[in-house]
Amino acid sequence: MSNAGPTDDAELPDHELWTTTTGVPGAVHIVLVHGSLDRSAGMTKLSRRLEDRFRVTRYDRRGYGRSMPHAGPFGIDGQVDDLVHVIACAPDAPTPCIVFGHSYGGNVALATAQRHPDLVAGVVAYETPLAWLPWWPGSTAGGDARAWEHDPAGAAERFMRRLIGDARWERLPQATREARRAEGEALVGELADLSREAPWSPERVHVPVLAMRGELGPAHHEQGMGALAGWFDTRLVTIPGAHHFGPNTHPDEVAAVVAEFAARAITRVAGD
Repeated sequence: MSNAGPTDDAELPDHELWTTTTGVPGAVHIVLVHGSLDRSAGMTKLSRRLEDRFRVTRYDRRGYGRSMPHAGPFGIDGQVDDLVHVIACAPDAPTPCIVFGHSYGGNVALATAQRHPDLVAGVVAYETPLAWLPWWPGSTAGGDARAWEHDPAGAAERFMRRLIGDARWERLPQATREARRAEGEALVGELADLSREAPWSPERVHVPVLAMRGELGPAHHEQGMGALAGWFDTRLVTIPGAHHFGPNTHPDEVAAVVAEFAARAITRVAGD
C-alpha cells in the first residue's frame, strides 16, 4: 500500500516549464532530471518506485515535452537556473534534495550541486556524457550537434535513429517523429554547449556523488562513468542487463540504489 499523496502539477510561467511532484509530503526530496531528446515521462517508472517513501519531482526540461516551445538558450546556465527554480517551487518538498540525472541530466545535476550546494545533498549520475573530454566520441554529442546547427530537426532525427535504430524510428507514429524533430533546437543547443567546456569541476563539487551505468551500455559511457567514479572517489554501480535507458527499463534496480544513496546522503547532511 502506497503512502504517496496526490499529484501536484505546477505551471512555472516565468521559466516556461512543466513539472510534477508526487509522493510523501515533507519526506526526503528526490528530483529526477531527464536526458537529451527525452522528457519527464521517461522517469515515470522510476518515480513510482520511489514515491512511497520519498517526495519526488520530475519535469520536462526546457525545449522538451510540455516545456516547449521554449525561447532558450539551451546551455548549462539556463538548465541550472531551471533546476533551482523547480527545487524551490516543489510543494511540501524539503531541501537540500537528492538529484538523479540521467545522461545529460547528470551534468545539470552536477553543475547545480557545484553552484548551489545548499540545495543539493547528493547526486546520482547515470551514464552522463563527458563530451568536453578529448577522447569522447564527437559523433554522439557536441561535435555532431555543431555540425547540425543549421538543421536542428535533422540533428534530432539522426540522434534518434542512432539511439533506437532506423527500423524502430520508422515505426513511430508520424506525430511522435515530428515532436522529436521539433526538439532538435534544444538538443543542438545543449550538446554544442556541452562540448565547448566542462559544465562542472570535480574539485568544486562537495556533495556525495554516485556513478551508475548499464551493463550493456556503450563503451564510452562505461569509460566515462569509471572516470567520474575515480574523480569523486565513489562507487560505480552497474545495473545488470540494462542499456543506456536503465532508469526506464530497470526501474526497480535503479530505484533501490537511489533510495539507499539518498538515505546515506541525507543522514550525512543531518550530521554535519
